[in-house]
Amino acid sequence: MTPSGTHTTTKKELVNRIADRTGQTKVVVKEILQSFLDEIVDELALGHRLEFREFGVFEVRERRARRAQNPRTLEKVEVPAKRVVKFKVGRLMREKVCEQPLTPAPPDRPEAPEPAAPERRNPAPPAPERRDPPPPPGDRSPF
Repeated sequence: MTPSGTHTTTKKELVNRIADRTGQTKVVVKEILQSFLDEIVDELALGHRLEFREFGVFEVRERRARRAQNPRTLEKVEVPAKRVVKFKVGRLMREKVCEQPLTPAPPDRPEAPEPAAPERRNPAPPAPERRDPPPPPGDRSPF
Protein backbone atom coordinates (compact mmCIF):
# COMPACT_ATOMS: atom_id res chain seq x y z
CA MET A 1 0.00 0.00 0.00
CA THR A 2 1.11 3.53 -0.67
CA PRO A 3 1.21 6.12 2.13
CA SER A 4 -2.23 7.39 1.06
CA GLY A 5 -3.70 3.91 1.60
CA THR A 6 -4.28 3.10 -2.07
CA HIS A 7 -3.08 -0.10 -3.70
CA THR A 8 -0.58 0.05 -6.57
CA THR A 9 -1.21 -2.61 -9.20
CA THR A 10 1.92 -3.81 -10.99
CA LYS A 11 2.32 -5.13 -14.51
CA LYS A 12 3.02 -8.56 -13.01
CA GLU A 13 -0.35 -8.53 -11.21
CA LEU A 14 -2.13 -7.55 -14.43
CA VAL A 15 -0.33 -10.33 -16.32
CA ASN A 16 -1.40 -12.86 -13.69
CA ARG A 17 -5.05 -11.74 -13.80
CA ILE A 18 -5.23 -11.71 -17.61
CA ALA A 19 -3.53 -15.12 -17.83
CA ASP A 20 -6.02 -16.57 -15.33
CA ARG A 21 -8.98 -15.06 -17.19
CA THR A 22 -7.89 -16.04 -20.71
CA GLY A 23 -6.16 -19.34 -20.07
CA GLN A 24 -3.01 -18.08 -21.82
CA THR A 25 0.40 -18.58 -20.27
CA LYS A 26 1.88 -15.73 -18.27
CA VAL A 27 4.80 -15.54 -20.73
CA VAL A 28 2.49 -14.99 -23.70
CA VAL A 29 0.35 -12.43 -21.83
CA LYS A 30 3.46 -10.56 -20.66
CA GLU A 31 4.82 -10.39 -24.23
CA ILE A 32 1.50 -9.09 -25.58
CA LEU A 33 1.11 -6.53 -22.80
CA GLN A 34 4.70 -5.32 -23.22
CA SER A 35 4.26 -5.09 -27.01
CA PHE A 36 1.10 -3.02 -26.49
CA LEU A 37 2.87 -0.63 -24.10
CA ASP A 38 5.89 -0.37 -26.44
CA GLU A 39 3.59 0.54 -29.34
CA ILE A 40 1.97 3.30 -27.28
CA VAL A 41 5.38 4.76 -26.42
CA ASP A 42 6.58 4.51 -30.05
CA GLU A 43 3.45 6.25 -31.39
CA LEU A 44 3.71 9.05 -28.83
CA ALA A 45 7.43 9.48 -29.59
CA LEU A 46 6.43 10.10 -33.23
CA GLY A 47 3.99 12.76 -32.05
CA HIS A 48 0.92 10.69 -32.93
CA ARG A 49 -2.37 10.84 -31.07
CA LEU A 50 -3.76 7.56 -29.68
CA GLU A 51 -7.49 7.22 -29.18
CA PHE A 52 -9.04 4.29 -27.34
CA ARG A 53 -12.83 4.73 -27.48
CA GLU A 54 -14.51 4.80 -24.06
CA PHE A 55 -11.06 4.62 -22.36
CA GLY A 56 -9.31 7.84 -23.29
CA VAL A 57 -6.94 9.72 -25.57
CA PHE A 58 -3.16 10.10 -25.32
CA GLU A 59 -1.50 12.98 -27.12
CA VAL A 60 1.77 14.86 -27.09
CA ARG A 61 1.69 18.58 -26.32
CA GLU A 62 4.46 21.13 -26.68
CA ARG A 63 5.21 23.25 -23.64
CA ARG A 64 6.85 26.56 -24.39
CA ALA A 65 10.02 27.71 -22.68
CA ARG A 66 9.38 29.78 -19.60
CA ARG A 67 11.05 31.55 -16.74
CA ALA A 68 10.49 30.09 -13.26
CA GLN A 69 11.68 30.78 -9.75
CA ASN A 70 13.30 28.37 -7.33
CA PRO A 71 11.09 28.63 -4.24
CA ARG A 72 13.95 27.89 -1.85
CA THR A 73 16.58 30.30 -3.20
CA LEU A 74 14.24 32.66 -5.10
CA GLU A 75 16.70 32.41 -8.01
CA LYS A 76 15.22 32.90 -11.48
CA VAL A 77 15.80 29.92 -13.78
CA GLU A 78 15.06 29.28 -17.44
CA VAL A 79 12.91 26.20 -18.08
CA PRO A 80 13.40 24.93 -21.63
CA ALA A 81 10.55 24.01 -23.97
CA LYS A 82 9.56 20.37 -23.80
CA ARG A 83 7.06 17.80 -24.98
CA VAL A 84 4.65 16.26 -22.47
CA VAL A 85 2.10 13.47 -22.73
CA LYS A 86 -1.48 14.48 -22.02
CA PHE A 87 -4.22 11.97 -21.24
CA LYS A 88 -7.89 12.83 -21.58
CA VAL A 89 -10.22 10.44 -19.76
CA GLY A 90 -12.85 8.68 -21.88
CA ARG A 91 -16.54 8.38 -21.09
CA LEU A 92 -16.53 4.85 -19.65
CA MET A 93 -13.50 5.50 -17.45
CA ARG A 94 -14.97 8.80 -16.24
CA GLU A 95 -18.21 7.05 -15.29
CA LYS A 96 -16.45 4.21 -13.46
CA VAL A 97 -13.63 6.15 -11.82
CA CYS A 98 -14.41 9.85 -11.58
CA GLU A 99 -18.15 10.05 -11.06
CA GLN A 100 -18.68 7.22 -8.58
CA PRO A 101 -18.05 7.75 -4.88
CA LEU A 102 -15.02 6.00 -3.45
CA THR A 103 -15.85 2.50 -2.31
CA PRO A 104 -14.39 0.96 0.83
CA ALA A 105 -11.34 -1.28 0.45
CA PRO A 106 -12.20 -4.87 -0.56
CA PRO A 107 -11.98 -7.43 2.27
CA ASP A 108 -8.72 -8.94 0.96
CA ARG A 109 -7.05 -5.53 1.26
CA PRO A 110 -7.17 -4.21 4.84
CA GLU A 111 -8.21 -0.62 5.18
CA ALA A 112 -5.46 1.80 6.11
CA PRO A 113 -5.98 3.86 9.28
CA GLU A 114 -6.92 7.49 8.88
CA PRO A 115 -3.85 9.74 8.87
CA ALA A 116 -3.62 11.90 11.97
CA ALA A 117 -4.02 15.63 11.53
CA PRO A 118 -0.62 17.34 11.52
CA GLU A 119 0.23 19.12 14.75
CA ARG A 120 0.51 22.87 14.51
CA ARG A 121 3.76 24.25 15.85
CA ASN A 122 2.44 27.70 16.67
CA PRO A 123 -1.31 27.51 17.00
CA ALA A 124 -3.18 30.73 16.43
CA PRO A 125 -4.40 32.47 19.59
CA PRO A 126 -8.14 32.12 20.21
CA ALA A 127 -10.28 34.81 18.64
CA PRO A 128 -11.47 37.46 21.11
CA GLU A 129 -15.10 37.20 22.13
CA ARG A 130 -17.23 39.49 19.99
CA ARG A 131 -19.48 41.95 21.78
CA ASP A 132 -21.78 44.53 20.29
CA PRO A 133 -20.91 48.13 21.30
CA PRO A 134 -23.30 49.75 23.79
CA PRO A 135 -25.87 52.14 22.31
CA PRO A 136 -25.00 55.83 22.50
CA PRO A 137 -26.51 57.64 25.52
CA GLY A 138 -29.95 59.07 24.90
CA ASP A 139 -30.70 56.79 21.89
CA ARG A 140 -32.85 53.95 23.22
CA SER A 141 -34.73 53.23 19.97
CA PRO A 142 -34.31 49.66 18.64
CA PHE A 143 -34.48 51.03 15.08
